[in-house]
Formats: sequence, structure tokens, C-alpha cells
Amino acid sequence: MLALLDALGGEANNLDFQKYLFLYCQEQAPVYDFVPSKFGAFSYTSHADRRKLVEHGLLQTDDDRWALTPAAAAIVESERSPELNQFARQYKQLRGEALVRETYCRFPYYAIRSTIAYRILRNNPGARRAIRSARPSAGASGGLFTIGYEGRSLEQYLNLLVQAGVGRLTDVRRNALSRKYGFSRSSLQNACAGVGIEYEHIPELGIDSSERRDLIEQADYDALFSRYRKETLPAQSSVLNRLLKAVESGDRLALTCFEHNVGQCHRGCVAHAVQRRSNGAINTRHL
Repeated sequence: MLALLDALGGEANNLDFQKYLFLYCQEQAPVYDFVPSKFGAFSYTSHADRRKLVEHGLLQTDDDRWALTPAAAAIVESERSPELNQFARQYKQLRGEALVRETYCRFPYYAIRSTIAYRILRNNPGARRAIRSARPSAGASGGLFTIGYEGRSLEQYLNLLVQAGVGRLTDVRRNALSRKYGFSRSSLQNACAGVGIEYEHIPELGIDSSERRDLIEQADYDALFSRYRKETLPAQSSVLNRLLKAVESGDRLALTCFEHNVGQCHRGCVAHAVQRRSNGAINTRHL
């Protein structure tokens, strides 16, 4: 980020730099993933890194500006490259709405939640149609999904939910804390809100971490989940019925926990329990 900002002249306003960084990641190096936000492509992870750069005295910043500090000069000098300079020459004359328009026209998916797209593209009906076409089709009925965040960036995870048309994320961890960026409760709730997804945490459906120790073979997981189905889920009938009612009423709901493999996560047990209450009317898709 420092080298890109240096190539662009050492400073840029917040919205412009997000768009420059987005274009650079699409064209040169996929350093960050992005999600469709109300102003187009946005990276939560890059903003977290921005805070770290400020803490280390390498960026001067406020809510609307990024600027290199003198201390950043030695670092960016070793990172300069012909590719970065070429990219900067190509795009740094584009600013403000012209820059946003460029990203919307070329990458319409990232404009599907934009609140300014139709104003900026008022003279470009083709681009507006492309954005409408890029919106995921949720269908007329509800749906049940599961998703784990293991091995995924926050943005990759959110894009899977958006593309599946999920409107509600149900966190079934006992403790919604994570050392992985973006997946503790408050951070995940805020990130979901940014892409139009409602978040809820149901700790009653979680499994205590003490019970998850020494899980090595699949048989260990199977034994744990057998106890979970027999001892935990029967006591959560009202919660399971509420989830079923939400799906039956049209919600597209995703159950989430850590593990990528649903066969090693209790969210699969929760999904199966909801399915059983539907008498086979609901199927589950694992994202």
C-alpha cells in the first residue's frame, strides 16, 4: 500500500485510494480481496492494515485522506517498480466520480450495493444493466446454508454469502471470538452490515472448547457430534423451530462456525436438525 501511494504522489483521499488499490489488485497483484459496499469495492482488511501503518508512524491519515510520512520513504524506495509506476501513470489522472465510474463499468459486481451508482452512471444505461445483471438471484423462497471461515479472508467469506443471496448469518459458536481478523462477534457483525446481511449469535447452539480438545480422527468428531445431537440439540427445540420458521418465511439463512469441512463442525448437526423439522422440505447447501 505504501509503494502504491508513493507512486500516486504520496497522498490520496480515502475513496480514491480504495479504488486505486482495488484496480491494482485486479490488474497487477491480488494482495487484497474486496466486497461490494455502498460505495463500490471495499476491503476491510486493507483498512485494518491502514490502522497498523498509522500506529507505526508510516501513514498520516484522517477519515478522508491517506498520506505517507517521512519515515515511510526508506521503505517505499525499495518497493518501487516499473509496474507500479506504469499503473500510476495510467490511473492517477482519474479521481473522484470518474475513478468510481471506471471501477463500476469494468467490475459491475462490486457496484451491486452502491448507493451512488445510478447517479454516477445516469448517462450509461448499459453499465446500469450490467450492475443489475450482476446482482445474485436469491429466488422466491428461503434457503438454508452453512459456511466456515477457516482458510478464507473476511472478504472471500462475505462474497460467498452475498453471491448465495444470504440475508441472515447465524453464528453458532459458543464464544464468538477469533484470532483471525474480522471474525470476532463485533467485527463480523459490522462487516455483515456493510454488505446488507443481518448477523445473530446463538451461543446456546455452541460446543464448549473443552469438548473439542484432542479431536484427531474423524471418529473423534463423530463421537462428539453424536453426544451433541443427543444431549444439546434436544434442549434447543425452540431455537431450532425459530430457525426453521425463518427459512420457511423466506429468509436465506447461513449457519456459521470455524471449520471449513462441515463434517468436522457441529453446524452440520444444526442444519440437519432444522431439515428434519421441515419433513424434508428444506435442503442445505454448504458454502
